[in-house]
Amino acid sequence: MELWIPVTLFAAFMQNLRSALQKHIKGKLSTGGAAYVRFFYAWPFALAALWLVSEIGGYPIPAINGLFLLYCVLGGVSQILFTFLLVYLFSLRNFAVGTTYSKTEVIQVALLGFVLLGDTISFTGVIAIGIGMIGVMALAVSQTAISWQNLATSLFEKSTLIGLLSGGFLGASVVLFRGATLSLGDGQVIPRASLTLAMALVIQTLITGVYLLLREPGQMRAVIRHWRPGLSVGTAGFLGSAGWFIAITLQNAAYVRAVGQVELVFTFIASIYIFKERTRAVETVGIALIVTSIIMLVLYG
Repeated sequence: MELWIPVTLFAAFMQNLRSALQKHIKGKLSTGGAAYVRFFYAWPFALAALWLVSEIGGYPIPAINGLFLLYCVLGGVSQILFTFLLVYLFSLRNFAVGTTYSKTEVIQVALLGFVLLGDTISFTGVIAIGIGMIGVMALAVSQTAISWQNLATSLFEKSTLIGLLSGGFLGASVVLFRGATLSLGDGQVIPRASLTLAMALVIQTLITGVYLLLREPGQMRAVIRHWRPGLSVGTAGFLGSAGWFIAITLQNAAYVRAVGQVELVFTFIASIYIFKERTRAVETVGIALIVTSIIMLVLYG
């Protein structure tokens, strides 16, 4: 098994854990404050990891160049814009449709990866990603009051466009961060991924911090006051991000994000065995399609 596969599975699991922890802390913070926690409590870990890679691991840290900084800034801003658009989406009347269309992220990653970085996908990879996309959409439909017909008839509504745009910004952030790691040359994977992650988190912490100070000044104090749960979010977020950055340094970002949809499988399993929730047939079909997609990518992608 290629290294990027278990690393991606680990990243998806930690992202799932971070999301659960973030939902818990949201009762104590605003939406902006809860989003800021993932950056604020993660960047010290990223800098510490970069130091360990250099001083303990003995890896030379790549030289920073202008293209690398550009990719990091654009990637960081894209991820922030994705977060804010997704939050805005929930305020719209037909938000369920828009949220479903935001799940097209993997397809947008594939297109942007080809346009910006020249990353290509095999025919089997295209089929696998398509199968996974159908599975994701099936899950989204099963968990809301919308139908497949609603998705088709709502194609040009505002919520749909915002959903596609949010998915596009998320996809762009993944591709841009991969571009940042590739711009550092062909050196060792770990120092390239570590440097990119540290730079991205510092940039995102600064940008979102300025936003909170200007728009929600009380939230900065609240973020610091609730440091215990915040630290849990930051730790899980850092570990998940470290996995994602290593994986996209090793492999085409579209493959990584497609396999990363195993996060939905983790959520599905938790809903059954931990929360004892009932599942619908369409959810089971959606999970089966996602698992099929992942197996295809692992074996033949």
